[in-house]
Amino acid sequence: MELEVSSLRAPELYGDHWFNAEPVSLRDLRGQVLLVDFWDFTNMNCIHALEYVKEWYLKYQEFGVVVVGVHTPEFKFARKVEEVERAIRREHIGYPVVLDNEALVWSAFGARSWPTMYLIDKDGYVRYSHQGEGGYQQLERALQQLIVQSGFRGRLPDLSSPLRAEDFPGSLRHRPTGEIHLGYLKFALGNTEGYNPESTIDYVDPKIYLPERFYARGKWLSTRDCFSFDGTKGETGSVIIQYDAAEVNAVLNPSTSGVGEIVVHQDGVSLLKEYRGSDIVAGNDGASLVMIDSPKMYNLVKNKEFGNHRLTLTTSTPALEIYTFSFATSVVSELIQPN
Repeated sequence: MELEVSSLRAPELYGDHWFNAEPVSLRDLRGQVLLVDFWDFTNMNCIHALEYVKEWYLKYQEFGVVVVGVHTPEFKFARKVEEVERAIRREHIGYPVVLDNEALVWSAFGARSWPTMYLIDKDGYVRYSHQGEGGYQQLERALQQLIVQSGFRGRLPDLSSPLRAEDFPGSLRHRPTGEIHLGYLKFALGNTEGYNPESTIDYVDPKIYLPERFYARGKWLSTRDCFSFDGTKGETGSVIIQYDAAEVNAVLNPSTSGVGEIVVHQDGVSLLKEYRGSDIVAGNDGASLVMIDSPKMYNLVKNKEFGNHRLTLTTSTPALEIYTFSFATSVVSELIQPN
């Protein structure tokens, strides 16, 4: 593969707060190869890509490679130092991370989506970039080329094996439902009542659900980023989606002190044990529950196969916020060759 011949020097990594290290200066890194990963702890694609970034960080330390994460948040709660620090511990990130709350580093690099990775050579020039998931082996090949160009003449490790079936080059994947944002700026609400921005509406379940839309029942406050349950004691509210995917995640925030609770149904029944996401717990009555103790992405459903389903989240927790739904695909099993 050919690396970009670039005259673009990488901008400095200025930010609001640094984790795991003192501020990293690009001027001090001349002679070393640098990998910069723009991420957000609420983003499913970033979480998937992090597994590769963490592996490369450990794998190429001895070859002089420096890894820096730039956390550019999408939502206000992800601007808080304590929430980012909690995410760094949860994801076991050991390399330096800078908090880019004002998106200054994001803009300086020209990033447009999460995740975006950049490789910077020993002279401080941007030589390779990749947006979104996938392309991991190509990026690692580019990283190894830059290590060689920096003067290394020994044997480099083999390329990392794909960590997920969907990451194998050339794999054919089902097309999942696109990410659904509940904020009123995204116009994804399917109820006929529509939005009343920054106000509460008592929604009626239409019982007809179109793809790429979400539907509400009960009293919900619509904001630019999320839907917030605004019912009183004894009331419940639901959000319903019809989706095509293997897995479902949701960005949730308890908003108030304490732990929020959501009851999860798929196709009208509680999730079977084998379909529960990693953040689902079983209630005393066998209900599928997700306990929201902090704002983050929660894994709700892990179906064994890709398919079409109806998901219903029901809560009675005041001010509980739902931001996004994201959907993971799977490979087309009929095309997987047996060993």
